[in-house]
Amino acid sequence: MSKMSELDLCVSELRNAAQSLNAVADSLTALFSGSQPEASVQPKSKPTPKPLTLEEVRAVLAEKSRNGHTAKIRELLEKYGAAKLSEIDPQKYAALLAEAEVLGNG
Repeated sequence: MSKMSELDLCVSELRNAAQSLNAVADSLTALFSGSQPEASVQPKSKPTPKPLTLEEVRAVLAEKSRNGHTAKIRELLEKYGAAKLSEIDPQKYAALLAEAEVLGNG
């Protein structure tokens, strides 16, 4: 990257930071003065969590299995209609993982 493009990037980032600081200052001023801000600030929506992958679920189940919960893991798989993890619908990974994570905690 050339020095000019680095400088251009730095200037751009500084301008973005300045805009953010101005927005925060305006919001704080409005908050403490009791008036409504000029532009209503939209609350940021929570980012949607990324879907779990087979590998992520497999890693947790393998760890639980190594900790002596192999039979319970098999029961969970059967509960979700499969003999092995790869047969489970990926949309059910979060629920399966939630149930698996409590194994050994109680």
